[in-house]
Amino acid sequence: MLAVSLNAALGRGAILCGLLVCIAGALITFAGIRRGDPRALASSSRYAYASFAAAIVAFVVMERALITRDFSLAYVQQVGSRDTPALYNITALWSALEGSILMWILILTGFTAAVARKFRRQKDDVLLAWAMIVMFAVAIFFFLLSFGPANPFAVGPAGIDDGPGPNPLLQNHILVLFHPPILYVGYVGFTVPFAFAIAALVTGRLGEGWLLATRRWTLYSWGFLTVGIILGGWWSYEVLGWSGVWAWDPVENASFLPWLTGTAFLHSVLVQERRGMLRVWNLSLVIATFALTILGTFLTRSGVINSVHAFSEGSVGPWLLTFFTIVVAVSVVLIGWRGDRLRSPGTIDSPLSREGAFLANNVLFSVFAFIVLLGTVFPLVVEALQNRRLVVGQPFFDTMTKPIGITMLFLMAVAPVLPWRKASGELLRDRLFWPVWIGIGGLAFSLIVGADGWAPLLAFALGGFAAGSALRQLALAARRHGWRGFVGRANGGMIVHLGVIVISVALAASGGFTRSQEFVMKVGDRVEFSGHSFTFEGLSVESDDVKASVKAAVRIDDDQVYAPARSKYIKQGMDIGTPSVKTGLRHDLYLTLEGNVRPDDTEARIKVFVKPMILWLWIGGGLTALGTVLAAFPGSRRRPISPTSEGLASADEAVGHV
Repeated sequence: MLAVSLNAALGRGAILCGLLVCIAGALITFAGIRRGDPRALASSSRYAYASFAAAIVAFVVMERALITRDFSLAYVQQVGSRDTPALYNITALWSALEGSILMWILILTGFTAAVARKFRRQKDDVLLAWAMIVMFAVAIFFFLLSFGPANPFAVGPAGIDDGPGPNPLLQNHILVLFHPPILYVGYVGFTVPFAFAIAALVTGRLGEGWLLATRRWTLYSWGFLTVGIILGGWWSYEVLGWSGVWAWDPVENASFLPWLTGTAFLHSVLVQERRGMLRVWNLSLVIATFALTILGTFLTRSGVINSVHAFSEGSVGPWLLTFFTIVVAVSVVLIGWRGDRLRSPGTIDSPLSREGAFLANNVLFSVFAFIVLLGTVFPLVVEALQNRRLVVGQPFFDTMTKPIGITMLFLMAVAPVLPWRKASGELLRDRLFWPVWIGIGGLAFSLIVGADGWAPLLAFALGGFAAGSALRQLALAARRHGWRGFVGRANGGMIVHLGVIVISVALAASGGFTRSQEFVMKVGDRVEFSGHSFTFEGLSVESDDVKASVKAAVRIDDDQVYAPARSKYIKQGMDIGTPSVKTGLRHDLYLTLEGNVRPDDTEARIKVFVKPMILWLWIGGGLTALGTVLAAFPGSRRRPISPTSEGLASADEAVGHV
């Protein structure tokens, strides 16, 4: 009983300690700014490290409580179980509301400590001081959540010595170990550029210094968010049994929204660094990205939406919505206050220029984000105002976003070959010659494989066009600089482009050309479908303390046996289907076991999906991750820091950031 009390006391104490440390850090740093006291400013790093240490203690205590099955805690009673396998007992920490907020705190304080460590030589810089205050303020909010309405260390009813375990969907695939933490790192990482953007507005240091100081932080956060979304699609494909990777689910949209604005920001920031333009755009985009992470947290953790990804209803909704409102209101006021100083020193000379393409890119991404936000939030508004449920489904999102996606592919092809300021027709003809022919080849290939409909045809054609443009840039860079030609923001960005193009074409192929058929098969039956044979060899049963599974043995093409299953999770009483997938470069064969199945049945309903190019989704995700890493390193083309820059980076440091 002493150990049980110790877990609750240690965890609760660590959360309180972290809260007090962040409050003290914010107040002392603010006082140092007011008094011009460099020692007070320098002390912010110690408070950052202390808050991170407190978060680590709280996280470790909760993991210990789950691993040792401390059922005195209400959270362990909710998600813990004596029968849950060790791996899923560990991941249970982020399987529900209170634990997910605790992991958010751990990552947030980790970023705060990392920022303090990175800029330790500029610890008396006022811009850094204000950024630290903003990060402390965000941490205070999440510590308050964990100390109040989302307390993971609350003591539960006495006498409970077992629990149901995590949601069955969160304990049947190893991706649950990677997808949520990676996604959270992407989400939380955008706090860093947000903090520096607010600091720039408060201090009036609105040059390019804060952009240079946070470029890699933003890039890596975007990379983690991208990989997290890809892993989420993979999890959906492997677990949910519907053969798809993206369904415009509200929780999927919640992670996609900051990705859209973050992607626009990464492109738009190049214009400000190069020509000092689009300052309001960049501030608005980075603030919108952070605000959308908070809105997404509200959507997934308030219980206002129904989704297989969402957490159950909790009391944190009003807190998150209030915080979101404060973030937006304060940001808008600051931008309005600094309006005169945000005027750009230059103008766009021609629409046919690199900066013109980036501005068009901003508009497209913003419209895309607005459509996704509207389709996600509008049903909630209608329900709140009229007390009736409205469903905005996949047809709305597909219809509204396909033209934008196609236009984006076109911009991805043209923008990399455009020069700054103005492009001539002769230059464009020269630089787009081979990309156009590759695009024509992509169109021809799509017709040969039987593509039908304007969207798949354009996706293949423009995908080839954009890929040709990216490959041209990489070939030129490799010719000039050898293997180092693939390193640096511009060329790493081209590899990211290739990854996104591969993903786009794969989505178009899998969405447009999927074929499926359901078969009722007796033992020994053999059927032919889409050039493959499927032989049903019977049912088998596997059971343990967690679930009882019925598996159907299906031999594909007289070769390997695959086993789609249905599992009954004993404590939750949930029946979960688990697909079985034969993966190939051209297509996947995706098998599911349908309906209610008993072990003594002599027949089974097997559904077969033929899913083109699914593997290329994961290959595209890998290319995107690789390009993100390469883009973070200094490239061969360097320039000194802009004379209008203000802030943390010295000229030598800025060279490595450009």
